[in-house]
Amino acid sequence: MKCANRWSTSDTSALHRREERVVIGVVGVGDVTACMESIEAMPQVDNVVRISAPYKFVSKEFRPGKTRIKVNETEIGGGEFVVMAGPCSVESEKQIMQAAEGVAKAGAKMLRGGAFKPRTSPYDFQGMEEEGLKLLQKAKQVTGLAIVTEVMSDRDVDLVAKYADVMQVGAGTCRISCC
Repeated sequence: MKCANRWSTSDTSALHRREERVVIGVVGVGDVTACMESIEAMPQVDNVVRISAPYKFVSKEFRPGKTRIKVNETEIGGGEFVVMAGPCSVESEKQIMQAAEGVAKAGAKMLRGGAFKPRTSPYDFQGMEEEGLKLLQKAKQVTGLAIVTEVMSDRDVDLVAKYADVMQVGAGTCRISCC
């Protein structure tokens, strides 16, 4: 049972409750045949399925059906096409308020604007940071639009979460953070 204990405490496991059963997903590397057999031998386990597709936790093999995310009163992934729009960066109150009004008038459900802007030169505009987040929140109060903005660092997650409905992680941030 050494395998099962190691798996049950893994940070890479996910628990999904279904109507009739509980599905536990575990990510393993290498030959996990012995571990799979020991888990399948447990009386409460119906079966064990190895999922070989990449991106296991978003794979249709692991989680059939559409992913649906509810943001305020909007469901992303449901039957409605959801538009998120706005400027690349929040640069001033006037700019973001005009953008928010235009986005709302056009029928979008979410306002996207960057409060933090990664730049290679320290002399380039770096974004308005928390002041930009406050302006996004003001735009939300006026228009009712949900707010989407990028989080640039794990150090900023708590701050961004205070203002944003959706935190976006850009490909550049992933590349910088992961490599």
